[in-house]
Amino acid sequence: VQLQASGGGLVQAGGSLRLSCAASGRTFSNMGWFRQAPGKEREFVAGITWNGGTSYASYADSVKGRFTISRDNAKNPIYLQMNNLKPEDTAVYYCAAGPLRNPKRYMYVPTAPAEYDYWGQGTLVTVSS
Repeated sequence: VQLQASGGGLVQAGGSLRLSCAASGRTFSNMGWFRQAPGKEREFVAGITWNGGTSYASYADSVKGRFTISRDNAKNPIYLQMNNLKPEDTAVYYCAAGPLRNPKRYMYVPTAPAEYDYWGQGTLVTVSS
């Protein structure tokens, strides 16, 4: 299983970027984005769960209203549209994937790194002020 993330780059504050992540070799119900800035712990950014034919999304408070995670179905790549970027968004962004562990929790989106089994290589996002 490989997760291929792309779309990072350098952008000015207020600008936009779109990250994408494709999984090869397997489909996953849970996929998400985490980020890690220098000297900081890896933190949850956004996640999306495909369960029962419906997707559910969750966001960190720091990105709500600015970032949008999307996915057409459980087989397609996920995207993270990042608008109104701020210098504090600068980090390496990691794509993560994992199975649906409890299908009865319809709206649950994992937010902890330990809940994801596979990780991509990371893509750097730099926001200049």
